[in-house]
Amino acid sequence: MSPTMAVLTTENGESQYQNGVKRLYESGISKVPSKYVLPILDRPNTSDQKPNVSSQNLKLPVIDFKELQGPNRAQVLKSLANACEQYGFFQLVNHGIPSDVISSMIDVSTRFFELPFEERAKYMSSDMHAPVRYGTSFNQNKDKVFCWRDFLKLMCHPLPDVLPHWPSSPVDMRKLAATYAQETKYLFLMLMEAIFESLRLVGTTENNTTEEDEMLKEFQDGSQLMVVNCYPPCPQPDLTLGMPPHSDYGFLTLLLQDEVEGLQIQKQDQWVTVEPIPNSFVVNVGDHLEIFSNGKYKSVLHRVLVNSTKGRISVASLHTLPFMRSVGPSPKLVNESNPRLYKDTDFASFLEYISSREPKRKNFLESRKLFT
Repeated sequence: MSPTMAVLTTENGESQYQNGVKRLYESGISKVPSKYVLPILDRPNTSDQKPNVSSQNLKLPVIDFKELQGPNRAQVLKSLANACEQYGFFQLVNHGIPSDVISSMIDVSTRFFELPFEERAKYMSSDMHAPVRYGTSFNQNKDKVFCWRDFLKLMCHPLPDVLPHWPSSPVDMRKLAATYAQETKYLFLMLMEAIFESLRLVGTTENNTTEEDEMLKEFQDGSQLMVVNCYPPCPQPDLTLGMPPHSDYGFLTLLLQDEVEGLQIQKQDQWVTVEPIPNSFVVNVGDHLEIFSNGKYKSVLHRVLVNSTKGRISVASLHTLPFMRSVGPSPKLVNESNPRLYKDTDFASFLEYISSREPKRKNFLESRKLFT
């Protein structure tokens, strides 16, 4: 057993929390351990206790992917631009991914977290470059207070190279997850073409061949990280969070949720719960897209609540350019009245940043800003 594995599987002291909340839940705990109790101001209290938490659910803008591919594309692109500017999130319906691919991904994810701990623990690693990584919290190496979440992270590109490293149990995990990864990658590519068009960077007569056309080709070989999240029932959900407030690093994240509510986004300084739509994706703007659009499209803080009665599964597919490819503001979106707001960055810089400190809110993006 490696030294890392020895530490992670030790049941003595604080290291027991490295084993994850699924293991804690299975042990039958009735109270949240102090390691998971947030400071009072960070707790997800109800709206009557905290004025910055809305009592109403939020219906995100809905983008109909089928309409986006039809004669109403121009109107849908306007709705897409408004969603990315005003919300940083939208619900995507009629996306074309077969319902059995979606239901199979939720099902096999659920079955993975139902495996014995010893089977799941085979994939524990502190190496952020590992093709497969099982862990807990947000950043278990840096978090002072842990959050109520276990995860399985799967690098998805290049698929033939990483697939042999993915979990072999459940026996259909690789096949089902690979199909899902391929489907979401294709959907991401189609969405990025629409995003560029909504920014008026492609699709116009004066922009027949552009840097963005080249970027669309690069996205085909870009980074794709699939994060399967497990949020077990929590005995004291008002004391902790499934995920702390954060933004995502890439261009777009495609989030698949089960029917259990939990995702909240920050809208006008209030935390609002997103109402799930069956068989849809929640899509959000990442830090790289905010940088590329020079701040026109916003990556938005979001967090995850947990509850005392129902477990929750979600699958986030995060997409961006190849690992070493730098991202900066599009020159076409920079001018005298709209000066360049961000430094160039890449995924390697992001990993170095979060490896060296406790990640908080949008701190990485803030570190990229030229003006504060």
